[in-house]
Amino acid sequence: MPEPLLPRRAFVGASLAAGAAGAAALVRGRRVWTPADGAPALITSEQLRPQLPSGVQAGDPLPDRAMLWSRTDRPARVSVEWATREDFRGARRVRGPVARADAAFTTHLDLAGLPPGATVHYRLRYESEASPGAWSEPLVGRFQTAPLPNAAPTRGVRVAWSADMVGQGWGIDASRGGLRIYDALRRAEPDLFVHSGDNIYADGPLASEVALDDGTVWRNLVTEAKSKVAETLDEFRGNFAYHLLDPHARAFHAEVPMVAQWDDHEVCNNWYHELVLADDARYTEKRAHVLAERAKQALFEFLPIRPNAAEPRRVYRRFAWGPLLEVFVVDLRSYRAANSPNRQPTPSAATALFGATQLAWLQRALRSSRATWKVIASDLPIGLIVPDPPRGPERTYESFANADPGPPLGREHEIAALLGFLKRERIRNVVWITADVHYAAAHHYAPERAAFTDFDAFWEFVAGPMHAGTFGPNALDATFGPEVRFARVAPKPNRPPSDGLQFYGTLDVDPRTRALTAALHDVAGTRLWSTDLAPA
Repeated sequence: MPEPLLPRRAFVGASLAAGAAGAAALVRGRRVWTPADGAPALITSEQLRPQLPSGVQAGDPLPDRAMLWSRTDRPARVSVEWATREDFRGARRVRGPVARADAAFTTHLDLAGLPPGATVHYRLRYESEASPGAWSEPLVGRFQTAPLPNAAPTRGVRVAWSADMVGQGWGIDASRGGLRIYDALRRAEPDLFVHSGDNIYADGPLASEVALDDGTVWRNLVTEAKSKVAETLDEFRGNFAYHLLDPHARAFHAEVPMVAQWDDHEVCNNWYHELVLADDARYTEKRAHVLAERAKQALFEFLPIRPNAAEPRRVYRRFAWGPLLEVFVVDLRSYRAANSPNRQPTPSAATALFGATQLAWLQRALRSSRATWKVIASDLPIGLIVPDPPRGPERTYESFANADPGPPLGREHEIAALLGFLKRERIRNVVWITADVHYAAAHHYAPERAAFTDFDAFWEFVAGPMHAGTFGPNALDATFGPEVRFARVAPKPNRPPSDGLQFYGTLDVDPRTRALTAALHDVAGTRLWSTDLAPA
């Protein structure tokens, strides 16, 4: 028998109620949050119901499918009803996998057979394995499926992006509105959100209180996992679960599908596989590659990423949104060589950031795309100079730029190869979206200003942080001729989220003219800057 349907106006409250229950505990002398063990003991049958502490997420949407994610507190099988009507009339039911302890009781369901270009409403519940017939309360959500690539565009598309969550010691302070950026993003109503990395700050534990310049105190919600740097798999899992304690985050994920990538703070600052944290006393496990394996497992457990058939934990992938726009998600962490002074005169394995296999994939994917606009979602910027913390006698660099304005050296060889390929193949309308540097900016790259000139002019848009310290500006490397057209930065380093300097970006494509409008916004949703780009 179908379960009673939940009215649309009630879905946010019902979706969030499961995550609101909790109990206080003390960890290292600090008050922390731990999930409640169960429902009130007054109702014995309620104890049999699976509890859902983290809401729902939808991700990696295609024309006919999307990944649905949720999490429970015990072995239980997920079940989903979906429909294209808000009242669920004619809903179809799909039984999904069982949540198991070895995956932190998370589940991923690749919901297939969906209509293209439609709003899909879904209702998700879990049935206890130990007590058949004991169902969780329902969580309700919705998302858009992508239009078919060859469909005539009848409506525009909006993609939003940002990055950097709970960094520099700024966690959830409920008295200051919690993770407000998620509310701003939800109200922006994007068809798709690209999380450009630093989904967590595994290397950034939280203090209970932080004194602010104005004499007030920022009061963090601190969980056990956020009380130290993440080293164990469970500690990485706890970092991913942390932001889902916030009602704005859960409401956002229940309405907007996400495409996620990763950057360094999912593991530790500016990590690469050979890195050893010899001088960081906070870590007992010093090997970055060991930490990275645990972090990547937690990332794939807690985010709605569709596994690749050949490489299940591959992060780079592509998503077409009808004929108007396609997003190419890249991974600048998994295949990189060690950070170095980045001045090698010829390309080699030591200059890899994309890595040869991924770069070849990206070139093929861009060449085969039929979308008007090709959006490269990069977790690192091209021309901004991002230096490493001092780790030796020479200055080393984290991204492509090396602070040398001359011809390409080091990792810049990969960018030169890609830009030259785009020009030779006459692949037009390519824009870059990125984050990492914790401020908002728009950069225009042009060959007439560059040391390397074999490319067509293009734009790079930078947005973030979502909820972390605000910094900037970084210096620009002149190799590819960048010019700052807009920047909103912090007046001094590490400004808190309460200063309002948290940013996201949007890309809107008009279905009639196929023009793209790129815009940068603050945490209040105010548009700070925009530009209109006509298709070539």
